[in-house]
Amino acid sequence: QVQLVESGGGLVQPGGSLRLSCAASGTIFSINTMNWYRQPPGKQRELVARITSGGNANVADSVKGRFTISRDKANYTLYLQMNSLKPEDTAVYYCNFQQVWAGTMYDDWGQGTQVTVSS
Repeated sequence: QVQLVESGGGLVQPGGSLRLSCAASGTIFSINTMNWYRQPPGKQRELVARITSGGNANVADSVKGRFTISRDKANYTLYLQMNSLKPEDTAVYYCNFQQVWAGTMYDDWGQGTQVTVSS
């Protein structure tokens, strides 16, 4: 099992920037994807950005051009650079690793970090 710890959240004014980090520890065997999800108040959790084991990165249309996902492959650290933040980006942001072993997919989640965009 992988332990994931997010950091970097906080309160920021509209138009500001934040950089989220996700540090991993524990048993890492075969990562399929590394992902950022978010859950706005009163809404369902949604995928924000994904990076595959091969390095292909994608972000949701709602954050395209503003958010960038990246990773440090050597130590399995995941990042989310968030620029031009809007009030609708307010949410709890979660790091997620998907691993595959012997045909079974495993999901591990961090505890989440709060991002609040407000003036």
